[in-house]
Amino acid sequence: MLLNCRNALKQFTSVFFLLIIFKLTLAQDGTIYPLQAPAEPNAIPLGTGGVANQPAPESWFRQWGDPMARNISTATLTPFLPKAGTANGAAVIVAPGGGFRWLSMGNEGWEVAQALADKGISAFVLKYRLHPTAPSLDSFSAWMSRPRMPAPVNSDTSKTETPPSRPQVDLSNQLADAEAAYAMIVKHAREWGVDTNRIGMIGFSAGAGLTMHSTLHSKKMKLAFIGPIYGGMGPVEVPKNAPPMFNVIATDDFLFGGKFGVIESWHKAGIPVEFHLYQNGGHGFGLGNPNRTSNKWFDAFMHWLEVNGFLKRKPA
Repeated sequence: MLLNCRNALKQFTSVFFLLIIFKLTLAQDGTIYPLQAPAEPNAIPLGTGGVANQPAPESWFRQWGDPMARNISTATLTPFLPKAGTANGAAVIVAPGGGFRWLSMGNEGWEVAQALADKGISAFVLKYRLHPTAPSLDSFSAWMSRPRMPAPVNSDTSKTETPPSRPQVDLSNQLADAEAAYAMIVKHAREWGVDTNRIGMIGFSAGAGLTMHSTLHSKKMKLAFIGPIYGGMGPVEVPKNAPPMFNVIATDDFLFGGKFGVIESWHKAGIPVEFHLYQNGGHGFGLGNPNRTSNKWFDAFMHWLEVNGFLKRKPA
């Protein structure tokens, strides 16, 4: 019987290590794999409608080890609330990226929101509506792997290209989803322990574009602060009531390209801005990748929020 137990333990250990190796392999693998949709029991529908000419239902896939969703037609908001007694009143809407065609829900959504909640900040992952993609995962994978033309090199530095932070695609659905998320947080502020004067928004890649789009165009959101993380760097026309901005990008990110337009826009408008340009990190690093200088951005963000008074608890 003892021999049987030892054999079972050896088999279990072998399977366990194989699972670890498989997971690590997936994390390094850019191949797109099908993924069963998670339950998302805490996701709250925002009631903002559907998507016109949507050919397929919402579906999920896994790439680089992260869960991602596409063909999203129903926007939701998922709260990540701090443990009892730890909330400081600040709140953050978290907008994942994915080129407005998919959402990196784990790397740029749930993981970031949980990290914020662990710091006493009420975080809310916005799963916003997306532009349609092919119903077939194989067709979508082929579209993702298509050869892309390199961006033209502009030798005339006196001319400025249209900034990625002001995308030409129609973002009316996404803006409506962000505004509905903000309204829901305000409505449930007492229940969720939120100070409505300290609601901010951060986004990653396309989510950074949505964060900027909301800041520039929404007449319903009064964001206290924003954090575009590896978003477009082109100049923008800054509203007079624009909030302070915390901005992060790496030099080896294709969206950087040596441009500082959005930083200069905020600075010229006389609105507080903090900018972190990291040596490396690439694009889509979320909270961080191994051995990259950009891995400390979240700590810097927390320090920035604290210094600016956004994490200061108010007496009951």
